[in-house]
Amino acid sequence: MTTMQYFWRHPLAQEVREQGREEGREEGRVEALAETTLRILELRGIPVAAAVRERVESCTDLDRLTAWSERAVLAGSADDLFIGPNG
Repeated sequence: MTTMQYFWRHPLAQEVREQGREEGREEGRVEALAETTLRILELRGIPVAAAVRERVESCTDLDRLTAWSERAVLAGSADDLFIGPNG
């Protein structure tokens, strides 16, 4: 077995690959939740300003995005997403 083949089978390499996969899954969840939050507002006919869109799309905090998506269901305006905890 060559050194390179051995490296990829090493437990540390496997751990690093798994960590990368998990980070990718997390990024996917964040991206999907941001898209969902904006889509809820759009489907409800609520205008979304560029600044709000940028703030939602640039957020990487899953808990904050979850709070915003829940608020989007009842929000009177896009700015209402940011009122309260996790605002």
